[in-house]
Amino acid sequence: MNFFSSLKPAVVNILQSVYQVEVLEEQLVIDICKKEFGKQFTLLTFPFARLTGKSPEMIANELGIQLTTQDELKSFSVVKGFLNFDLPDNIWYDIFSTVHQKPIHEVLRENRNVDSYLIEFCSPNTNKPLHLGHIRNILLGWSVKTILQELGQDVLTTQVINDRGIAICKSMVAWLNYAHGATPDTSHQKGDHFVGDLYVAFEKHFKEEYSAWQQTETARNLFLSISKTDSETEFFKEYKNEYFNKYSILGKQAKDLLLLWEKNDTSTIDLWQRMNNWVYVGFDETLKRVGIHIDTNYYESDTYLLGKEIIDLGLNSGVFYRETDKSVWIDLQDVGLDKKVVLRSDGTSMYITQDLGTAELRNTQHGKNNVVYVVGDEQDYHFKVLFEILKKLNRPYAKGLFHLSYGMVELPTGRMKSREGTVVDADDLIDEIVSEAAHSANERGELVALNEEEKSTIFYQIGMAALKYFILKVHPKKKMIFDPSESLDMQGHTGPYIVNAFVRMKSILRKSSTPILPEVTISSEIHEQEKVLIYAVSQYRAILDHSAQTLDPSHLANFLYQLAKDFHKYYHECRILNAETDELKQWRLSICYVISLYLEHGMRCLGISLPDKM
Repeated sequence: MNFFSSLKPAVVNILQSVYQVEVLEEQLVIDICKKEFGKQFTLLTFPFARLTGKSPEMIANELGIQLTTQDELKSFSVVKGFLNFDLPDNIWYDIFSTVHQKPIHEVLRENRNVDSYLIEFCSPNTNKPLHLGHIRNILLGWSVKTILQELGQDVLTTQVINDRGIAICKSMVAWLNYAHGATPDTSHQKGDHFVGDLYVAFEKHFKEEYSAWQQTETARNLFLSISKTDSETEFFKEYKNEYFNKYSILGKQAKDLLLLWEKNDTSTIDLWQRMNNWVYVGFDETLKRVGIHIDTNYYESDTYLLGKEIIDLGLNSGVFYRETDKSVWIDLQDVGLDKKVVLRSDGTSMYITQDLGTAELRNTQHGKNNVVYVVGDEQDYHFKVLFEILKKLNRPYAKGLFHLSYGMVELPTGRMKSREGTVVDADDLIDEIVSEAAHSANERGELVALNEEEKSTIFYQIGMAALKYFILKVHPKKKMIFDPSESLDMQGHTGPYIVNAFVRMKSILRKSSTPILPEVTISSEIHEQEKVLIYAVSQYRAILDHSAQTLDPSHLANFLYQLAKDFHKYYHECRILNAETDELKQWRLSICYVISLYLEHGMRCLGISLPDKM
């Protein structure tokens, strides 16, 4: 929807006929005019001064006069080298007519080339529930997936579930030692919470064991013989992992279980599968509450041996080299990275080995042109290495790999630690924010006429809008603090503020007996705030394109907030249901209807469902 489809050719023709200067339409710089200059748009004329030898003011004035004469401009003013102008109302009518009559999906998909994407997100560990950090990951992955789909792209979602390793064995040891045969059912807990509590219990008992060991003669002698510091506290803080591997009874139990698992010991595998299944049921419940699903799952227990074939391929082609201890390495110093080991000296895989194998497997199974990894920024270096290795191996899919890196999310109380049980579980967070939404709505007393089920649905929608929007409005790369109370502020930069704008539109449309006609014009001038709204929705496709290209939903989120803000201003400046004439009422209802459609669609792209009432 181009406001300047006739204006730009007219400018090019004037420059050619008056100044004999050849300029391409794409070279014209047109932007929103600053409010203090009282016009809608501005055309930069400084570049033409260099070509013509005339002053920017003279060129701007000449263009303004001729364009107004040709009815391309309604009015204009010149400020230095800026031609500030208003467009004729007929252009605003034409643009609004297109927006009004054409379904959003047609607007978004018209003349669009279709590409394919695989988006990996969530990818939790099975030793703890999903938490606030996972929520940011999930919301980013889901919103990017939805935006791409709405733009007509072929998108598949996936995750790699970390279901093996020493952390999972710690939870298994805790169940064997402390659970006394309890299950999620007998303890009346979600399975992921039950197993997560076992992981915390292991760490608690390990901490007690380690603290007691520090008082022994063995520990004291170690400190005196190998410590590089005079502080016992500092020494034992650094020595914790060594203790786990060399002296800890609990550590030995966990490592023994891992060895038994790798040997496919029947009883170990049975317990491992049973506990993982408890967690999977819990994960599914949480994902359902958040409103997302993942198309395909990969499991580390299946993928941890992958990658050895691709290592052999790289050795044969000279991409990798073998050290004297038989470990396999790659030298990435030529691309600004470092030397990286890709296979241990004993032939066992590393995370990079697994990821190489998984990338190859997924390309074989799905063949998507683009693969997006939604993973926290602590893994930035890992993905740089992974992508560079695949490029050096000449894998055809390497050019389509992207890391959607995001910063840590914290609470106002500070950083969360899963080992200490201070992580905020996703379920608890959802419960809290929905409860706060219910409390706030009940205080306002606007839903008293609804039954409890209807109210419960609305409370959930408002709470989830608060949670999701507050996280997605922030650029992914930025660290953020999630404040539940701030996220629910009805007057702030929040989801509920946008919900309120939508609910207001739906209320207006419900109260009106006037049907929304497919085409409507008015004899009076279009209000300036209506032009603001029309221009905003005309840019919607460009906003979604930008969010998709940058893998950054915050562009869309902040656009929607501004759209809601502009509508609130329109509501206060212009009478809609009590408009001065029936013609004006019909026009303003159409504006209201179109903005509601775009606001609802945009929030849906963020994974947010909007209520009609609040």
